[in-house]
Amino acid sequence: MNAYPEEEREPNATDPSMPFMALDLVDDKDTTATSTVRSKVLEVFLAFLMLGLTSFGGPVAHIGYFRRELVQRRAWLTESTFMELVGICQLLPGPASSQVGFAIGLSRAGWLGAAAAWTGFTLPSVLAMLVFARLTPKLNGWFGQGITHGLKLAAVVVVAQAVWDMARALCSGNRRAGIALVGIALLAVVSTSFAQILVIAVGAGLGSFMCRVPDSFASNDGWQPATSNRTRAVGVIALLLFVFFFIVAMTAGSAPDGSSVCSIFSAFYRSGALVFGGGHIVLPLLQQQTVATGWVSENAFITGYGAAQIVPGPLFSFASFLGFAIGGDSHRWSGAFVATVSIFLPGLLLVIAILPFWDMLRGHRTVKAMFVGTNASVVALLATALYSQIWVNTVKTNVDFAAAVIGFVLATRWRVAPVYLVGACAILGTVAALPVWAT
Repeated sequence: MNAYPEEEREPNATDPSMPFMALDLVDDKDTTATSTVRSKVLEVFLAFLMLGLTSFGGPVAHIGYFRRELVQRRAWLTESTFMELVGICQLLPGPASSQVGFAIGLSRAGWLGAAAAWTGFTLPSVLAMLVFARLTPKLNGWFGQGITHGLKLAAVVVVAQAVWDMARALCSGNRRAGIALVGIALLAVVSTSFAQILVIAVGAGLGSFMCRVPDSFASNDGWQPATSNRTRAVGVIALLLFVFFFIVAMTAGSAPDGSSVCSIFSAFYRSGALVFGGGHIVLPLLQQQTVATGWVSENAFITGYGAAQIVPGPLFSFASFLGFAIGGDSHRWSGAFVATVSIFLPGLLLVIAILPFWDMLRGHRTVKAMFVGTNASVVALLATALYSQIWVNTVKTNVDFAAAVIGFVLATRWRVAPVYLVGACAILGTVAALPVWAT
C-alpha cells in the first residue's frame, strides 16, 4: 500500500518509513528549514563517517552495521523499509552497501544528505588505500616482498570465501548452478575484452526463462516509494545519464598508459556499471581494465586488493589505489579521484533511477528472473578470477597451498574475520621471506 498519496501528503525527509523523497526540500528563504537541513546533513555525515571507520568485513557485514546503527539505534527508518532497500540494491549493479547508505542519506536529508552519506562512508577507506599506494613503491627487500606475498595469499583466501558464500546463496538449485557453469565454460573459451559483459548477458537471458518465480513471490505487498512526476522525471534523467556515460565509456579510446582522465573514467565506469553480486566481483572487471591493458602490474594489483581487505568501508575504494598507481607522478591524485568517483557513479545513478519506479518493476516476474540469472553468472566470473588471476600468480609452494587452505577453512567454517586473516597472512609472508631461510 502507498502510505504517501501525492495529493494528500508532502514528502518528508525525516519520515523513517520513506526510502525516497521528492525534490522539494526547503525554501531557500526559510532560514529555519535551511538550518534544519544543514544540521541533518551534518548528522548524516558524522553517522556514516563513524560507520566508514568501523565497518569491517565486507558488504554483508556492512548491512549489519547499518541496521544496528540506523534502524535500531537511531530509528531513521523502519525494519521493513530497510530490508526493502537492501533488496533493491542487491539486485542492481554496484556496491550494495554504499547504495543503501546513499538512499538512506537521500531520504534523511535530501541530495546533500545522500552526498554526505556516501562521502562519510567512503572517505576513511579511500584515504587508507591512498596511504598504502604511496608506501607500496617503498616495499623493497625481503620485508616488503614478504608483506606483499602475504597480502596476495590473503586475497586468495578472501576471494575463495566469497566464491563459496556466493555460490551457496546465488547458485542454489540445478538451474542456477547450470547458469554458473555455462558462464565458466564461456570464460574458458572467450578471451575478448567483452567476455564479462557476454557472461552477464547470457546469464540474464537464461535466467529470464529458467528462473521464473511463482506469482506469489512476485506480488506487490510491502512499501511503495512516495513518488511524483518530479521524482519520476529525476529517475528518468538519472537513467539517461547512466546510459550516456556507459556508451561514452564503452566507445572512448584509451591512452596506452591509462594516464588520461578520459581513459581512467572509461575503465572504472565500465567496471562499476557491470558489478553484479557484491564488491568482490569487481576484481575480474578491474583486472581486465588495468592489468590486461598494462596500466598496472599483476603483482601491484593483487597486493592492493589484499590491502583493501583490511580497511573498513566499501571494497570499491580499491579503485583509489589503482587510480593513484595509474596516474603516475603527474596525475596520481587526479587519477585516484576520477577512478573513485567513476566506479561508484553508475551504481548511485541507478539507485536514483529505479526507486521511483520500483513498485512497477518489483512485481514483474521476468525482471526478477533476469536478476537471478545475472547473480548466478557473477559467481562464474568470480570463480574464474580466483583461479586465473590470483591462484596461479600466488600459490607457488607447499607452504602457500597450506596457508590458502587453512585460511579458507578458518574463514568458512569458523567465520574468522578477514582483518585477522589478512594480518596472519602478512605475518606468515614476512616470516617466510626472512633471509635465514635462504642460507
